[in-house]
Amino acid sequence: MKLATLRTSNNGTTAALAVGEDTYLPLPARDVGALLADPAWRTVVSEAAAAAAHADTVSVPASGLAPLLPRAGKVICCGLNYGDHIQEMGRELPEYPTLFAKYADTLVGASDAVEVHGSGRVDWEAELAVVVGAELFRAAEDRAREAIAGYTVANDVSMRDWQNRTLQWFQGKAFDGTTPVGPVMLTADEVDGDFEVRGYVNGELVQHGNTGTLVFGPAKLLSYISQFTTLRPGDLVLTGTPGGVGMGMTPPRFLNDGDVLTTEIDGIGRLENVFRIHAPVTANA
Repeated sequence: MKLATLRTSNNGTTAALAVGEDTYLPLPARDVGALLADPAWRTVVSEAAAAAAHADTVSVPASGLAPLLPRAGKVICCGLNYGDHIQEMGRELPEYPTLFAKYADTLVGASDAVEVHGSGRVDWEAELAVVVGAELFRAAEDRAREAIAGYTVANDVSMRDWQNRTLQWFQGKAFDGTTPVGPVMLTADEVDGDFEVRGYVNGELVQHGNTGTLVFGPAKLLSYISQFTTLRPGDLVLTGTPGGVGMGMTPPRFLNDGDVLTTEIDGIGRLENVFRIHAPVTANA
């Protein structure tokens, strides 16, 4: 099953079950994160799916999709997790995951415009993201795997000039409204195998990777993170990006005002975001 968070006419949101092309069945929760907070969420969704043929559905264009988890309590990201990306950044394979955090304020919808103020080096990072479906604390890997609610598409858009000001990445990763997530969450029971992750700039393929080459897979990441912080339903974990980021190119390449960034994962969906970059040609700190 595929779940989404829809924008409603009263400027609110609602969780929904995808039942066809651009067709959704609203669910009794304000968003997917709130739905997952109900321990019986799988039953709620299953019953809705069974009744879908006789229920009132809505047709929703891409612009009506909100960020999948607009109120995520934790957004935790893993950097340098694909072997090819690690090599293009000139690093050795890590013993432990490189982690950093974002806020829910960074998240935007699958077709929202991305407004960037104050950076001239805006880079792309196509990623598989994991949605947590049960509380985890000091969990073993098997338990972490069981707690995965599903998977979605994300792009960890990075302001490299800000990121490289210090050894800490946070300030280059946490600009408000710059991390597209969605369009849907594919529930974990529908997944059998690895994912193909692709990123495009103005239709040009710039990234392509398979999650089977992740150094730290989804369950291992959740288990590791849970050793030091509690993960709860509706939290989001980005698993890292394959090679092909702009900073790794020769010469480096970054997004320009008006560029369209597309992020897609087979079996889940695609993000398509126009960038509005309000920055001087050269961004100095």
